[in-house]
Amino acid sequence: MNMRDTELIVFDVDGTLTEPKQPLDADMAKLLTELLARRMVAIISGASFSQLESQLLRRFSPRAPLKRLSLLPTSAACFYRFEGGWREVYREVLTEEEALRIRRAFAVALSAVAFEEPDELFGEQIEYRGTQVTFSALGQEAPLHLKRAWDPDAKKRLAIAARLTPLLPDFLIGVAGATSIDVTRAGIDKAHGINQLAKRLGVPKEKILFVGDAIFPGGNDYPVVSTGIKYISVASPRETRALIRSFL
Repeated sequence: MNMRDTELIVFDVDGTLTEPKQPLDADMAKLLTELLARRMVAIISGASFSQLESQLLRRFSPRAPLKRLSLLPTSAACFYRFEGGWREVYREVLTEEEALRIRRAFAVALSAVAFEEPDELFGEQIEYRGTQVTFSALGQEAPLHLKRAWDPDAKKRLAIAARLTPLLPDFLIGVAGATSIDVTRAGIDKAHGINQLAKRLGVPKEKILFVGDAIFPGGNDYPVVSTGIKYISVASPRETRALIRSFL
């Protein structure tokens, strides 16, 4: 792929830059810092801003040019730019009533697919993140080896999502990470994030590239396909590291 005409590279996080819910490793942080010196970079993730702070931002060198980095947490329901500190550009909030409705829909959908509760739950299973509700089958803090083993082909989560869709027609449902399903208000997804980046950064869509691991129907990266931008599907952070090296 010719990278000379690419001005902005957008990454997913879990399964793309890091293993699910794991911190950014030193090698990836170094590669991203080198990439930021050459291109604008954005991150669109189902994670909350506070999670991205601990998972990613604290791993960067103090000398990293963060002014060239944009963050769009909770599936682009909010947008942050660095201006001496992280400034919120916008936020699309779910009300507590909407969050309760989503929780109730999950209860119905999980019952319909005969979901088996894990013997041990690691943290919250359904988390209201203000702008998004996220279901994590084993809990938010489940060990990585258990997450990898639970739904490697995403079939369990796609079945749950299929049951949720008619219950939540005015919301968007996307499979994410290794065990998660994200729910946002309709129209708030990674395509929305790409459109906001193009508009707010003044970058033509033909000069934007997206890199993610869930670019399949039902995956939370899949909406970017509808924007017409270039995209590359990866299977692991190892593939992403090799890809970034090819850009440098």
